[in-house]
Amino acid sequence: MVFVTGATGYLGTPLLAALAGRGHAVRALVRPASVGRIRHPSIDVVTGDALRAESYAHLVSGCDTFVQLVGTPKPAPWKASQFQSVDLRSGLAAIAAARAAKVRHFVYLSVAHPAPVMQAYIDVRRRCEEALAESQMNATVLRPWYVLGPGHWWPYALLPFYALGKALPATRAGARRLGLVRHAEMIAALVWAVEHPADGWRVLEVPAIRAHGAEPRVTTMAR
Repeated sequence: MVFVTGATGYLGTPLLAALAGRGHAVRALVRPASVGRIRHPSIDVVTGDALRAESYAHLVSGCDTFVQLVGTPKPAPWKASQFQSVDLRSGLAAIAAARAAKVRHFVYLSVAHPAPVMQAYIDVRRRCEEALAESQMNATVLRPWYVLGPGHWWPYALLPFYALGKALPATRAGARRLGLVRHAEMIAALVWAVEHPADGWRVLEVPAIRAHGAEPRVTTMAR
């Protein structure tokens, strides 16, 4: 059983379909007003407030994996207050709920870091990573920089700069770590993380996310 928050979002909706299509039992947390947006008959739709663990922690019981996808849509530097009120609060609530339910594997969507921009966003995601590490749960942390997809195409204009960055030794590592990930690659990487639970702490950077179908190269730290 996989518990998913952010289930009606940019990544959540296709992830639900992918997991259900592969035979996983899925429980999706949504707001009461969004119940009708999930129409797949095999998905268990439950309601609660993703910012308050106490509103849904009891619904996580019996789930093996928790996937935390709640976040501010289309992050931008001027949304720092939303990162605090939505991304941080939902991340900490998810960790608390999963830990209380003794979930065996937690999958957290973070962001690539360090980076020269989006410091407020990165700070919140790093704080959630730290809280997750302190929880001692088995965890997979995915760190994309930008996920290309419907309504998210403008970074294609940056591809020549990425090519130049990869060609220069001094900037090669950063260009790879802050590379662009396609929507389908991101969904496949999330599915892979669910189907290959971590034993300890595991981080998937952009090169590993792109590997999506094969055995990704990951950073691991056994506990």
